[in-house]
Amino acid sequence: MDTAFTEEQDGIRRTVRDVLARRCTPEDVRAAVLAPQGYDTALWHTLAHELGLPGLALPEAYGGTGCGTLELALAAEEAGRALLPSPLLPTAVLAAPLLHALGTRGQRDRLLPALARGELTATLAVPAGTLTSALGLTGTGDGDVTGNGTGPAPWTGISGGRHGRGTQEGGFGATGLAATGFGAGGRGADGSGGSWAGGGRAGGIQARPADGGWRLYGEVGQVLCGHTAGLLLVAAHTGGFARSRTVLFLVTADAPGLTRIRQTALDETRPVARLELRDVPAEPLGPPEDDAGPVLAAVGPGVAAVLAAEAVGAADGALRRTVAYVGVRHQFGRPIGSFQAVRHRLADVYVRVEAARSAAYYAAWAAGTEAAARAETAAPLSSTLPASPGDGPAVPEGRVNGVDRVNPAEGRANGAGPGEARVDGPLALAQALEALRSAAAETVQLHGGVGFTWEHPAHLAFKRAAGDTLLFGPAHLLRARAAARAGLFAPRTRRASERRDGEAVAV
Repeated sequence: MDTAFTEEQDGIRRTVRDVLARRCTPEDVRAAVLAPQGYDTALWHTLAHELGLPGLALPEAYGGTGCGTLELALAAEEAGRALLPSPLLPTAVLAAPLLHALGTRGQRDRLLPALARGELTATLAVPAGTLTSALGLTGTGDGDVTGNGTGPAPWTGISGGRHGRGTQEGGFGATGLAATGFGAGGRGADGSGGSWAGGGRAGGIQARPADGGWRLYGEVGQVLCGHTAGLLLVAAHTGGFARSRTVLFLVTADAPGLTRIRQTALDETRPVARLELRDVPAEPLGPPEDDAGPVLAAVGPGVAAVLAAEAVGAADGALRRTVAYVGVRHQFGRPIGSFQAVRHRLADVYVRVEAARSAAYYAAWAAGTEAAARAETAAPLSSTLPASPGDGPAVPEGRVNGVDRVNPAEGRANGAGPGEARVDGPLALAQALEALRSAAAETVQLHGGVGFTWEHPAHLAFKRAAGDTLLFGPAHLLRARAAARAGLFAPRTRRASERRDGEAVAV
């Protein structure tokens, strides 16, 4: 398989890089984050109306360009290189695929063309700290942070109990845990029940039918661009315990009862907001009887691949700035870049960044190939999910880091088996987050005293690395979830001497 970029893909990457090099310098970034919107609206107009980035991966029937996940990842890589503050991630990467997958024909016709043109921005609202769990990238089940409600949620320190009750070493009891929105109600490994969405107890967003429609009540925080998005895709719990499910609802920015407050963020280039909903009228995204958990989890690998590419771009930008600096900074009468210790440290970062770039490209290609296969067979997104978390296909040997678009049959023949993107996406994101953290740390260290100053852009990359780890990581949980999907740690059977009552017991 040809691993070279096509002319179209090279053109996308080159065009975005040229525009951002001129209009998204570190000085422009610092000015943009201080704006009420948290980004440069004029630059966003250029990226959306002239370059068509929000509709890059949308079908032409809805005003998009008909490209795929790989092309969107290439654009995100250049956005990450410039540390671009914009609604591109929440609109094109999170909201658009869900609207296309879950929306009715009328909803798609009404909303997707506006998203593709950049006239409407959107975002996904889930309880703070649960985005990767909702997307099936971490946790013990696809789209479910607590799986069946009885297992541990290791990243929170919360251990589950019967019906999802749990305690936390920090002092949360059953009531305190429920108030966080991570408590009860997880019902299935396929993401049904959606304990990350509130689980039927206090916390998260609750939905109830009223007056022939739906009303939402609750609060969520750390919603990307939540204070400016014209459309909110709100994950809400409904159905009680008997029919516990998570449904996505459409909420407009001017809906009565909605309060949006911009929050202080560690990474100012990713503006976040807290949403307060008090009996807010909402429209279900698709049939309200269906659980959105499996579709969220099916979208997750593509999201992870684009996030990985963006992190790679940020790491590469930090590395390039550091290499340029050590070439002009003199100490002891020579450039500090000539010292072997400095060379070795930068070489290590370079290897990590290039390895992460290869993983991100492959994950984006695999996600795009899988999406093409679904489109060819008219299969729903959730059809790619295995029946249980541990029966996903293992990563095949002899894979090619393909970056060119191919037809589904060719993709499978060259190593992108069905469901493989569900393993590659989280692994690529984990590797990219670690590469970005390493590059940002060396950037600050090798810039010396100037690297600690507010005026220097080194802190922007460092905050992006720390903020992305909090929002989309940590890396070890991404890898643990991928390992579970690949079946690397399947339960073993006790030896005969360990069996109780002569029966095999899995441990």
